[in-house]
Amino acid sequence: MVIYQGNDSKKITGGVRRANRKKRKYELGGYPTLTKIGEKDLRIKERVRGGNIIVRAKAVAYANIYDPGSKTYRKVKISRIVENSANREYVRLGIITKGAIIETELGLARVTSRPSRDGVVNAVLIGSG
Repeated sequence: MVIYQGNDSKKITGGVRRANRKKRKYELGGYPTLTKIGEKDLRIKERVRGGNIIVRAKAVAYANIYDPGSKTYRKVKISRIVENSANREYVRLGIITKGAIIETELGLARVTSRPSRDGVVNAVLIGSG
């Protein structure tokens, strides 16, 4: 099922506008994939505009952490989510989005990728836990 993301039925004053055309395919959206911590579960299912394929991560257990001090990457297990500026309920539910702060074996890291669109969690180390 898809969500319509067009803006043809709203007015600034709150009134309802009569449609002057039908909905377009490129105005369709979808439900968000809420990536959680758990055993790796990827969904390679979506053909998007331009014919590309999106890999959606339903669950992940590991993150690719970049350490700016040593300028190296390491694959590290995610232990928990500390903070998520997208929605504070996401911390309680264990949902990872871009900008979330996760706790790993190396310390705290900020997520720089979009797991629901990239299928992987990339993060930058921000301090020692």
